[in-house]
Amino acid sequence: MRGNRPRRTAPYPLGQIPKNVITEIGKQIVHRLAIGLGDITGDDFGTIFAKSIGGVHRPQPIGVADVEWNGCAWSVKTIKDKRPHSKRRARLISGRNSPSYSSNITDPHADPSATGVAVISIWNARMDEALAEHEELRVAVLVRNIETREFLLFEEEAQRFAPDDYEWSFNSQKNLEAHDKVSKIHKFTWQPHGSQFTIIRDVPGSARRFHINANVPLVEPDEILKHIHFNENWINLQT
Repeated sequence: MRGNRPRRTAPYPLGQIPKNVITEIGKQIVHRLAIGLGDITGDDFGTIFAKSIGGVHRPQPIGVADVEWNGCAWSVKTIKDKRPHSKRRARLISGRNSPSYSSNITDPHADPSATGVAVISIWNARMDEALAEHEELRVAVLVRNIETREFLLFEEEAQRFAPDDYEWSFNSQKNLEAHDKVSKIHKFTWQPHGSQFTIIRDVPGSARRFHINANVPLVEPDEILKHIHFNENWINLQT
């Protein structure tokens, strides 16, 4: 697919997020706290992560690729948790995933295995779309507690999945779950109402834990306006 193009390298080895990237992420979080922004959405983290590695945050992802750097791409996610440093498994919401639209499955409950195959096939197609444009695809996840200023960041290679590796069944809430056939560990959840697909990942041993150990003072709006020499003449009322 990529012909004879030379393989480009990522800014650091997979999973080995360097201290300067953590520091830059922390600095941007401090800035957000200082101007009164109280939380971090997935889109916010895309911008933060891209700036931290000198990459580009795409407003419209290619497949699952949100951030790009020199041929390498990341799907970025953030999760709110009371105790990020103790997190062992992470539930990553991966967007809408509708087998009724893509595979003409009118009743997803009729055959759980067929629905599961369709759901995984949609994910794999998005992976293929991203990898057609990038040499490498990773997942970067920020687990956050803004109130305690405690964070966990980890990174793994993004994966395609083989549907036959999993047992598919509907739980008591009528959501479709996949369990690994060998380990019996819960790996995916798909919700028929809303078509939300969730991938459950183990937090790797390489995860980086950090804490902002200062009470960040709030910069009042008037101080910011004074700093940029705001003038009321900047506001032009159209008549």
